[in-house]
Amino acid sequence: MNLAGIGYAVPGTVLALGLLSPLVLVDEGINALAQAFGAKGVGLVLAGSSAALIIAYVIRFLAIAIGFAQAGFSRISNDLDDVARLLGAGPGTLARTIHLPLAQPAIFGAALLIFVDCLKELPATLLLRPLNVETLATYIYQFATRGSFEQGSLAALIIVAVGILPVIRITRYADIATRLRLDTRS
Repeated sequence: MNLAGIGYAVPGTVLALGLLSPLVLVDEGINALAQAFGAKGVGLVLAGSSAALIIAYVIRFLAIAIGFAQAGFSRISNDLDDVARLLGAGPGTLARTIHLPLAQPAIFGAALLIFVDCLKELPATLLLRPLNVETLATYIYQFATRGSFEQGSLAALIIVAVGILPVIRITRYADIATRLRLDTRS
């Protein structure tokens, strides 16, 4: 868990540069394996595709997912597990019928925040994206480097809007959950 948290502390540029060598090494292994079976080399399978970007995003934002999941699962009482086991529920049934439904808001919140962070991530995206693939962040970056801020403003507003909507949703859910907790105590 501690190792997974390091990814969020590492800047996107450092992470992307650190991933390039292992990804190219895996690609060379795939090419050598293909050539050993008589096929032509397949080129850059990981380093030249969106897989590299997804791997970087997973490493970079895994800490957020783990934190939210731990918070969500820690709120589930152990008494529910005991009752379910007493009624004959196995580990799979326990996870499917009790843990996942109760932790779903935390998992959904983590997914929203990670989506927004991935949308805004520029350094790793610039270094690892496939050729001729643009994200909103790289699209804005192109206009910003040319000094054409007006042309990139719509994409910037989209990022802001997409970033604000999950925060509003999570805040509303937190308010509803707080009210429900207060009502059940009364």
